[in-house]
Amino acid sequence: MTIDMEMGVTVSPESAAIDSSESPSVATDGTAKRVLNAFTVDVEDYFQVSAFEGIVKRSQWETHHSRVVTNTHKLLKLLEQHQTRATFFVLGWVADRYPQLVRDIDAAGHEIGCHSYWHRLVYDLTPDAFRDDVRLSRDVLQQILGRSVTAYRAPSFSITQRSTWALDILADEGFTFDSSIYPIYHDRYGMPQAERFPHVLETQSGSLTEFPPAVLRLTGVNLPVSGGGYFRLYPVQFSAFCLGQINRTTRQPFIFYVHPWELDPEQPRFQAKYLTRFRHYTNLNTTERKLAALLKRFQFGAAEEAVCRGNQPDGCPPLKTIRLDPGSPKPLSDAHAPHIR
Repeated sequence: MTIDMEMGVTVSPESAAIDSSESPSVATDGTAKRVLNAFTVDVEDYFQVSAFEGIVKRSQWETHHSRVVTNTHKLLKLLEQHQTRATFFVLGWVADRYPQLVRDIDAAGHEIGCHSYWHRLVYDLTPDAFRDDVRLSRDVLQQILGRSVTAYRAPSFSITQRSTWALDILADEGFTFDSSIYPIYHDRYGMPQAERFPHVLETQSGSLTEFPPAVLRLTGVNLPVSGGGYFRLYPVQFSAFCLGQINRTTRQPFIFYVHPWELDPEQPRFQAKYLTRFRHYTNLNTTERKLAALLKRFQFGAAEEAVCRGNQPDGCPPLKTIRLDPGSPKPLSDAHAPHIR
């Protein structure tokens, strides 16, 4: 029996039926190794996570001992050992203070995206405040790198049904790739009816390629298997099984995410509520070992190349296009949005 610590539901993998209705053609073996999946890192420090907002004010960030450089280098070393390229969504505040870390990520051959500046939840911001934050973070990264940054991931996947206006702002600001919409139920984020696989969102200001965090469809429910706390809680064999099922039954790539602080069992502890502490501190001492096992089993690359190569080894597969209606309250899903293939 597996307990999902973030959704609060219990799933029995032995009895759950896997929904492969979207892909009648199922590979019998080997597909998991052929599909190029996306490995992503949200570069933020342990005291900057959304769950600690009520304990650590942003004005106090400077007073806490930063561990983000050391922990990110630990991930860089692991990826180098497995010859894996990844996408690093870097918090602007971190980039501003540790520009050499951004250069080190870039020098190692990884893709760099934007993870906001202040790690504020998008749906708590006004459109103008969101635009200002995006610009500040992007400009810091671009000044360090000397080139455009066009990939974005919202803090805590906080582009939800009440903040889809942010997608139009991202396109208007020149972003072309987003990974902020998590198709699950959660107390802080999620759009459970949203499209589960890479697709194109047509906004009034332009197109965005959207790559949702990985979910496995079980008995009509989207089970989150993409990384973070879910990965730390689940046995690695269960995570690998679920991710492999996505590759095998749909022939689609999945996107995986991790934070540098998740490889740091020695980080300082905050006296937060029990659920918050459980979510943040559970199994930190096993993350690195579990990541190594995952990197051995699956083929990973940066997010944008996984979208291109994930389905077809000989070229980019056509992506579904969903046209956003800014006046519609309906979710971004197959059933509720016009689309073309």
